[in-house]
Amino acid sequence: MKKVLYRAAAASVLGLSLTTGVVAADTSGNIGTTGPGSSNNVTANTTVTHVKTNQNTVAGTNANSQDSSTGSADVSGNTTGGSAGSGTASNSNSTMATVAVNNAASGGGMGGWSVPNASGTISGPTGPGSSNNVTSNQTVTSQETNVNTVQFTNTNSQSASSGSANVSGNTTGGSATTGSASNTNSSTFNFSVTN
Repeated sequence: MKKVLYRAAAASVLGLSLTTGVVAADTSGNIGTTGPGSSNNVTANTTVTHVKTNQNTVAGTNANSQDSSTGSADVSGNTTGGSAGSGTASNSNSTMATVAVNNAASGGGMGGWSVPNASGTISGPTGPGSSNNVTSNQTVTSQETNVNTVQFTNTNSQSASSGSANVSGNTTGGSATTGSASNTNSSTFNFSVTN
């Protein structure tokens, strides 16, 4: 008499970005009473495959264009010239960008995964001269791939000009002044990638 019991369980999951744990059912087998001269085998195989791929692409663009100019001041054609002035022109720009990518929260490696049991038993009395074997095989494979692409473009174009000051054609000259023209730009970029 020959009794052979074979059971197998397998779990396979492909995850993108975030994955959750998968548990395959426990695999077990049992052979009871065996006869004389019988050959009895229990083989339990369990295979768990975990494949996780995190692909993160972050792209941003900041474009800043500024133009600052003051008017002209002119004192001319007067008997007694007075004074003329133009005001101040200014531009200001501030940019702050913060990017954080965290793949660790998705559970690295096997994370919350559980490996099921693979077992077998021969529980009953065994006959004389019988051959009784229990084999348990577990195969666990884990693969994680992280692809992170972070790209940011910052473009700043500034122009500042002050108008002309003219004092002419006066019996007694006065004064002409033009104001200041200015541009300021501040940029801060913080990138953090955790796998």
